[in-house]
This record gives sequence, C-alpha cells and structure tokens, in this order.
Amino acid sequence: MDYQKKNQAAYNQLVREGSPFAKVATDQECVSPLDTLDSRGWIPRPVHGLKVLCLAAGGGWQSILYACAGADVAVLDISEEMLALDAREAERRHLTMQIVQGSMDDLSMFADRHFDIVHQPVSSCYIPDIMAMYREISRVLKVGGIYISQHKQPTSLQLTHRTHQEQYVLGIEYYHDGALPVVPDKKYREIGTSEYLHRWQDLVGGLCRAGFVLEDLVEPKRAGPDGTPGGTQHRGRFIPPYVRMKARRVETKILYNEQELWLPK
Repeated sequence: MDYQKKNQAAYNQLVREGSPFAKVATDQECVSPLDTLDSRGWIPRPVHGLKVLCLAAGGGWQSILYACAGADVAVLDISEEMLALDAREAERRHLTMQIVQGSMDDLSMFADRHFDIVHQPVSSCYIPDIMAMYREISRVLKVGGIYISQHKQPTSLQLTHRTHQEQYVLGIEYYHDGALPVVPDKKYREIGTSEYLHRWQDLVGGLCRAGFVLEDLVEPKRAGPDGTPGGTQHRGRFIPPYVRMKARRVETKILYNEQELWLPK
C-alpha cells in the first residue's frame, strides 16, 4: 500500500539522519530497564519469561529494555533500518529476540493468544484503520494480557499554523477523512510520512469494542512556562500532543442493544 511504502521510506531516512526516534537504549537505561520503560508501574513485575510484543517499536530501545529485563521479546516494525538497530544492539548485548518486518495492522505471523504484553509507542497515526490494528492486538494477546500504548491526540493533528498574534489554529476538520495534508506546524509531524487523524471514539471506544477494558489513561505533559511561541513547550500549554493508555484483554462477549460488548471474565 502507498502509505506503508511512504512511511517505511520516511523512517528509513530518519535512521540515516540520526533521529531521536532511532536512539538505542543506553547502558545506564539497561541497569533498571523496567523503570526506564515504565514510570507509572503499568508493567507487571517481573517480566522474566513473559512473551512481549514491541509493536511498531523498532529502533533498538524498547525491545532491548524488555529483553534486558528477561522477557521473551518480539519486535515488529515496517522499517528495516529501524529493525537493524534492534538486531545490532541485541547481538552486541548477547540478547535473543524475534525481529519481524511488517505493518502493525497485520499480525498474521503470530498465533492467537500468544503474548502477555503488547507495548506500542506512538505509531497508530500511520495507519488509516485503527480498528484493524486493535482487532489484531486483541487476537494475539492472552486473556488478562496488558496492552500499553501511546497515541497522538486528534486535536494536536488538527493544528496547522499560528496567527500573527501567536494563536494556534486548528485548520484541519475533526472529521477529516484520509491522509492529513502537509501543514506549516511540524512539531509533532514526521516529515515524509502519511498520517491519519483518529478520533476519540476510535482511540478509546474502538479499544473497548475490540475486547479491552481501559484501566488507566494519562496525558504526558509537554508544556513549560518559558517556551517560545511555536516551540514544543509553548505549544504544549495549549494543545497536549499525546495520550497514553493501559488496557487489559478480557474474555466474555455479550450482545447489548444490538452491539457486541466485552466483559471481564
């Protein structure tokens, strides 16, 4: 698909440019890998022997930390150059992991109810159909398994530019369909990618409809009092860029008002 090829090429280029998205785990971070990954205590301790899928998470950071903590790790990403960092760091640290090139909305290479944890950094914005991804994650997670994810907030993706009075303009409609247009504001947009706006009914409602119970939701603060207009800290005072969620895969499906709903076992 065109959007997959475009995003693959864009992330390959980010690796070549030394992007922050391609920074591998440091020795210091690997000393306490779960604390590095999880400041909120969402990840069960210990993870030794647990099967973990690092989804759309190539780059030699997340997979390495989980493997250092003793997890049985698989990492999937569309960019072969991001995955090359995982392979390089795994070899350097004498770690074993499964490295798979593919799209986050097609996990057909993995068996049903295989993983204990799926951990996904910001990436759902690169696919048009988030429900296809949620269904696949639901399928490969064990009942009771944890899904930790971070997403771009829809309002942040609506932002296009600033006025002469340094006011932020939401120039993209909330119900925009299709790939987002290129805009002047690029603080949370990766150059060369195809991105899609997923509304809250998709981000949260879709998660519930796919068989998950939402256990926690936070908005990482990216704001500061001294930020200059247009900068990350100033922008974050008005428009939060991200949402982070912890969800659990549940078991029982019922029919309510002609809709299928999932309930905890």
